[in-house]
Amino acid sequence: MAKADDHLFSDVQSVGDLEISTPATPTRRPAIESTQSDPTKLLLPYIDVKLDFEQKIYWAAMRPSQHPMITMELLRDMMCVQESVRAIMEEGNREQCRHLEYFVAASQTPGVYNFGGNLAYFADCIRRRDREGLRDYAYACIDVVYGNAMAFHTPLITIALVQGDALGGGFECALSFDVLVAEKSARMGLPEVLFNLFPGMGAYSFLSRKIGMASAEKLIMSGKVYSAEELHHLGVVDVLAEDGQGENTVRDYIARNRRRHNAHSAIYRSKRRIDPLKYEELQDIVDIWLDAAMKLSEQDLRMMKRLVAAQERRLDRQE
Repeated sequence: MAKADDHLFSDVQSVGDLEISTPATPTRRPAIESTQSDPTKLLLPYIDVKLDFEQKIYWAAMRPSQHPMITMELLRDMMCVQESVRAIMEEGNREQCRHLEYFVAASQTPGVYNFGGNLAYFADCIRRRDREGLRDYAYACIDVVYGNAMAFHTPLITIALVQGDALGGGFECALSFDVLVAEKSARMGLPEVLFNLFPGMGAYSFLSRKIGMASAEKLIMSGKVYSAEELHHLGVVDVLAEDGQGENTVRDYIARNRRRHNAHSAIYRSKRRIDPLKYEELQDIVDIWLDAAMKLSEQDLRMMKRLVAAQERRLDRQE
């Protein structure tokens, strides 16, 4: 079994100028006091933010990490970023020089976008029968992906730039944006079925809307890690980039489409109206996921541990 795991993954509060009130759990979005602070100056421990007002792009990249997974701390930073985007867009109504048109989410960890959920935390909660702790984590995840899927309730066009492995919740996060750009060497997949679970934080909702229910189910149930080219053929990846050219490809995409931004923004808004994603849908699926998670056996949890070890070996080989 260890050999199969190797194949899967080897081939496969300090906030700067903002005054942010962070709750004990990230299930409620932190509030930015935009009247007392500058939302363009955001310093976060886990996300690097760069604002290019000339090109009207908000860049947000997860900082390099030895453990590039979705933690509660990263989720809090993601929600802070969403609040800052909304605050800037409100400012943009009065100051056009600060108006944004595109949001780009990326990662600075070489070869990895994000490995997804904190599997060690999952296993610990399940062993301790801590359903509430697992629920708080899962609800925080859907708070973030729902905000992404709604483009933060702004006219922005949102883009995920994947330049490495995006697995499980990392893949779900990338799927939650309007446009998915991936370098050819990037690999994405949903391995949850390998430890007798399913991806419960948005994958089914996003994939079924993008490629249809049957194709989404096939992808989820396979547990496979797909190449960016395979996913581009399936219609999951929207723009394929040469290796090392992801950022330039995003800039080129924006430059080519800038004159049509108004139309594209309206099209994405219309898509959300025609096939709306309700928060309650995500919440109901998380509740199903919680029921399933609490039924995992010790054998399933050991498989989960093997996947964590495989992720660590993947990173060690890159160093």
